[in-house]
Amino acid sequence: MAVVELENMSFYAFHGCFEQEQIIGTHFRVDLVFEYNSSVAEESDSIQDAVNYLSVYQTIKELFATPSHLLESLTRRILDTLMQEYPQMEYCKVKVTKLNPPLGGKLYGVCVTLDKKR
Repeated sequence: MAVVELENMSFYAFHGCFEQEQIIGTHFRVDLVFEYNSSVAEESDSIQDAVNYLSVYQTIKELFATPSHLLESLTRRILDTLMQEYPQMEYCKVKVTKLNPPLGGKLYGVCVTLDKKR
């Protein structure tokens, strides 16, 4: 069983409840952890037998193009899509962080983490 992590993926997008967020946008970070049975890929050394990290990244990037009001909704959409498109994933955890959210004070970010197991 392999544990794969795609860390600190960076996106600029227009998610949020406030009109300003939907017009100006802001920076987001995504951390992904997933598990899959990698025994065949370990022996074959072939991308065909593994979960393709580039493909996973592109899936997340495409999902970021559709605006959401809530981080919870965006995170759920990412998690559900990954589990559907990559059936070899046995466990998946997605963390989405909105950097410098407009909460009226100095704050690095606000994040939502969701996970799912088959």
